[in-house]
Amino acid sequence: MNRRNLLGSAVVVGAALGTGARAQAAAPKALPDTKAQGPAATGLRAAAAEAWLYGLALIEMALTRSAQFDNGLTVGRFSHKRELAGPEMRWVTTPNNDTLYSICWLDLSRGPAKITVPATGDRYFAAAMMDMYSNNYAVLSPRTLGGRGGTFTIVGPGQASSDPLAIRSPTRWSWVTLRVLVDGPADLAAAHAVQDGFEMNAPTAPAPERPAARDADWPTYFASVQALLNDNAPPATDTALLRRIAPLGLGVGTRFDPSRFSSAEAAEIAAGVADARRSVIGVRRAGPLIDGWAYPKDGSGAFGQDYRYRAQVALGGLGTLTRVEAMYARPVNDKGTNAFDSDAVWRLRFGAGRLPPVNAFWSLSLYEAEPNGQFFFTENAIGRYAIGDRTPGLVYGADGSLDIWISRKNPGGARTANWLPAPAQLPFSLVMRAYLPKDDFLNGTYRLPPLQRA
Repeated sequence: MNRRNLLGSAVVVGAALGTGARAQAAAPKALPDTKAQGPAATGLRAAAAEAWLYGLALIEMALTRSAQFDNGLTVGRFSHKRELAGPEMRWVTTPNNDTLYSICWLDLSRGPAKITVPATGDRYFAAAMMDMYSNNYAVLSPRTLGGRGGTFTIVGPGQASSDPLAIRSPTRWSWVTLRVLVDGPADLAAAHAVQDGFEMNAPTAPAPERPAARDADWPTYFASVQALLNDNAPPATDTALLRRIAPLGLGVGTRFDPSRFSSAEAAEIAAGVADARRSVIGVRRAGPLIDGWAYPKDGSGAFGQDYRYRAQVALGGLGTLTRVEAMYARPVNDKGTNAFDSDAVWRLRFGAGRLPPVNAFWSLSLYEAEPNGQFFFTENAIGRYAIGDRTPGLVYGADGSLDIWISRKNPGGARTANWLPAPAQLPFSLVMRAYLPKDDFLNGTYRLPPLQRA
């Protein structure tokens, strides 16, 4: 996605923190006189670092929303992608090449939405509903519904509903991402029919204006964060964080005024933002690191108060599902990053009986690792972007073992069947996805083998 440094003059809807349903806020409060306090008293550097990290998920969600509306999406309606993701797909980082995507943005301030899920039989799907803080608040899938489908009501904050099974979004805006499994080109027509069976009956609304990008200067970035906070009130459980960043003038139902800071204070804020950027871009996500693989933390996809982890995932894997729905793992190099040398030849060897244990499917995807910390598929000679348990023509050992070869050049011979091509220029990064992982994967009894130079 082309992340242009533009500030949208977002419509501000004041909302106050509350318990349960959120109430409407009063008029914006006056900002504290930060000039009189000075940077030492207000802790502006620390506050700016926390605020930048806290706002990153909001910014990335809003940027993704804008990019999708730029491509013709209508609020309250599904848009179905009919081909599997390839190098041209750059509207979201780290896409998968196993499922068709469908997307829908809901403005629930306009009223409730109803989603109809068709009968899907044995086909895997996941309709994930995310709030603007990138948390999954509901996932409709075979794990939660079975294969018979149904119709479900989605309501926004403060809305009444007579449906006892209504799904409640914590924020006004909600992103619904649908994944439908495809078993190769011959299965596309059947997968399209399943996509078409998903219906969204929701109010339409104007598309919001574009927010600032993550690399914007701090006055522009925090102005967008403030507008998004006012439009999508955070949960009451974020109150402690909101108090820590209050010296910046950021909050709920208020406004951000960078002109109130002295030049010394502005320098403190800029330093805090730089600290936050260094702490998240190109850094391994928090979580267990075993045999060179970084595993997701328990809160992946529903982050609670782990704001740094949420920021890392928003940057490197926005739209991630919860662990029980899909286990994601990434190899980490000896420098602690996810980027590996594409000039070398690498092997990932699954021993006999050691393939990933899943109730749906597993897939190993390869991406080019961009300097900004994002990951996208890369053009290659055989058009292969992933290898998994449904990849045709893989060559297994006599004992059932599987070697996957990663290199820029075709490794030749029998290895070609199991070749995952590396980028022509940039380093590569890998993501293992295990959909509906079994208990031994979730509890750590099963671990992936190390990625090794051949």
